[in-house]
Amino acid sequence: MNTQNYKNHARMHPIYHYVLSLLVLGGLIASIVYLFKAEDMFLAVILLVMSCGLLVTFALLRLYPLKAQDRAIRAEENLRYYVLTGKLLHAGLTPGQIVALRFAPDEEFPSLAEKAAAENMKPKEIKQAITNWKADHNRI
Repeated sequence: MNTQNYKNHARMHPIYHYVLSLLVLGGLIASIVYLFKAEDMFLAVILLVMSCGLLVTFALLRLYPLKAQDRAIRAEENLRYYVLTGKLLHAGLTPGQIVALRFAPDEEFPSLAEKAAAENMKPKEIKQAITNWKADHNRI
């Protein structure tokens, strides 16, 4: 497996991100076109409602697991910070900041967490500030 860094850490699941997203989007567009061209309005409206429901399901299918992963990462990083410093992470850190901090090795983590809280760094800035990247191959 390649060494993970800021430039290549984003993960894409091809079947979900490319195939399924195109199918859902194509179905929504087709149902909208059908709505304007159909003689049977009842069927056209039902297809549009189903397409909208599928779009919502598609979004939630991705968002719910990410929220669960964010909660697990927050707990892991809070424990790691406590083990390294004897204190809990700063309460003002956002979930995005904490998720970004997971790539920092133990040597950089406490100081970077304090800097992120003090300067209200964006997750992208936190990731770019990491010198020795700690890979996370489990999150998708």
